[in-house]
Amino acid sequence: MIAPVIRASACPHDCPSTCALEVEVLENDRIGRVRGAAQNSYTAGVICAKVARYAERNHHPGRLMTPLKRTGPKGSGQFAPIGWDEALETIADAFRKAAAAHGPEAVWPYFYAGTMGLVQRDGLERLRHVMGYSRTFTTICTNTAWTGYIAGTGRLAGPDPREMAEADVIVIWGTNAVATQVNVMTHAIRARKTRGARIVVIDVYRTETVKQADMALVLRPGTDAALACAAMHIAFRDGYADRAYMARYADCPDDLEAHLKTRTPEWAAEITGLSVDEIEAFARLVGTTPRTFFRLGYGFTRGRNGAVGMHAATSLATVLGVWQHRGGGAFHNNGAIFRLDKTMIEGLDAVRPGIRQLDQSRIGAVLEGDSAALFGGPPVTAMFIQNTNPVSVCPEQARVKRGFARDDLFVAVHEQFMTDTALMADIVLPATTFVEHDDIYKAGGQQSILFGPKLIEPPGECRTNHEVVAALAERLGAQHPGFAMSPREHIDWMLRHSGLGTLAGLEEKRWLDCQPPFERAHYLDGFGYADGKFRFRPDWTAVPNSNNGPMGRYAELPALPDYWAVTEAPTGSEPFRLVTPPARSFLNSSFSETPSSAAKEGGRPTLMIHPDDAARLGISDGARVRIGNDRGSLIIHAHVADGMQPGVVVSEGIWPNTAFEEGFGINLLTGADPVAPYGGAAFHDNRVWVRKAGRPAAAAA
Repeated sequence: MIAPVIRASACPHDCPSTCALEVEVLENDRIGRVRGAAQNSYTAGVICAKVARYAERNHHPGRLMTPLKRTGPKGSGQFAPIGWDEALETIADAFRKAAAAHGPEAVWPYFYAGTMGLVQRDGLERLRHVMGYSRTFTTICTNTAWTGYIAGTGRLAGPDPREMAEADVIVIWGTNAVATQVNVMTHAIRARKTRGARIVVIDVYRTETVKQADMALVLRPGTDAALACAAMHIAFRDGYADRAYMARYADCPDDLEAHLKTRTPEWAAEITGLSVDEIEAFARLVGTTPRTFFRLGYGFTRGRNGAVGMHAATSLATVLGVWQHRGGGAFHNNGAIFRLDKTMIEGLDAVRPGIRQLDQSRIGAVLEGDSAALFGGPPVTAMFIQNTNPVSVCPEQARVKRGFARDDLFVAVHEQFMTDTALMADIVLPATTFVEHDDIYKAGGQQSILFGPKLIEPPGECRTNHEVVAALAERLGAQHPGFAMSPREHIDWMLRHSGLGTLAGLEEKRWLDCQPPFERAHYLDGFGYADGKFRFRPDWTAVPNSNNGPMGRYAELPALPDYWAVTEAPTGSEPFRLVTPPARSFLNSSFSETPSSAAKEGGRPTLMIHPDDAARLGISDGARVRIGNDRGSLIIHAHVADGMQPGVVVSEGIWPNTAFEEGFGINLLTGADPVAPYGGAAFHDNRVWVRKAGRPAAAAA
């Protein structure tokens, strides 16, 4: 037996860490163990368990191996193998017919973050732009949090995240880092061990990260801004506020101080469910510790007031002046530091003006023909889907499933597994994994650009996203030089045109460290607005973040940091707040197909419910319950746990719809109404009722 060869790579998954990897390459185009690269100063040799056992997923017997054509009703799972030429020509013919009947905007290429590789993920944009197909406004994950962060700072970038190891307090707010970005914990725990740093975790239930905290604040969903405002009130009251810093770097500190006079700890306690003592202790800790590092997560993006909550948290960092110090500041994402020229990958030189941008989160409304969601344009009658599983992950699942069931809608899905979305397709194409193609990755939660080379040959007839897009372009007559380039040529072109060297240079270095100098990263040369001032009073409809125009209740956004009561508040008939956070062993809907990940998550979907609520409803641990709201209802098993406040229920992970008794997953209950100011889906912001369900019908009989 030949010893494994260790090859460098990068994690492709939708996680801010974007870990540098070392992959065992075995005989017969197989991989073995995957490890974190110790030489990368952010990854630091640590990766999550699910990626460490990636071989289980890569060599899973359920991998799609050949193109398939639907032979039975949509969703029946009845398919027959076909050749690649027939599959591609069927897709191209459907696109031609859709465009002929309704115009090119009737075709909607749809993708998201199943891979974060820039070539394999974003190359579909090139086909879209050249052909004039409907564009996609991406709102599923980042939009609300990014807008809230940029509202204050003017730029999506912050302190070097490795500085967590140099902090004296690390506030992990709105992210379950143990489950979703383990490297945050690597650096936070290093600070605890080497500096005696304290770790504060703020979340809505007792996550694995909360269990690691020196100070844990478990508040009601959507009340983060109230906590931040009370902490700022205390900072002004007790002399923790850095007035000299604000005079130089903030727009209206006097207005903010006057506004916060009534935002007392008692006021915040009523809203958050925290005690006054907890709020005072938190404010005192961060107020007396200059090296406080606020690590702000994507929990903020999943509430109707999430942008306001994120802005309030960054405002707290500004009131305290912690940006000035190494190991201090507020970090969310480093997206603005890279400045990559993606013209060739995305075909940005072929963008046609006036093409509508359909809201990714509102796919249910789009496919059901909602005129507003369609911007008054033609219906969508043909789709090509890569890197995402909308029938499972999108909100308002009942509408999504009805839309995909339309007889007049043609759908082609390019996937690694037979997902809920692939089951609804007319054509299914087998896709490669990250070890089976070349790609380049930029980190969000750190500062690296990394190359992930092809390490093994793909199984069966699997083809890369890039190959399939280029093949469709040829059949559709789409002309652009990017279609004729290889992934490696694309990467080299982008690096050269971005002033970042060559692919050969990147391969030699393994990654590029793009972290800006301390003064720029900490905004000591001024924040991202023209006057260099942090905005306590942002112009919410002019925040410099990607947008498709103002959305939601944007006209009611508070002028200064405040608690904004626009969440789905409990009612007498729907008295619970449902939160749907990530599971540790899944990544969105990925990894749910691997036996070890499913087993680690308990083998079935569950609903965490507080013991007081369970006792009142007569619900025992493991019991079947029905949970619902005006969007629908589903059966799930109860897990009685006291890790959240009464009135809050939690369902972790996006299990396949088929894991639920009635074929509807948890996103049946989530809403798709656009979140202010620029859209987004409020996955953690749903009021529901919960009832005992009794035994299944078959068992009862």
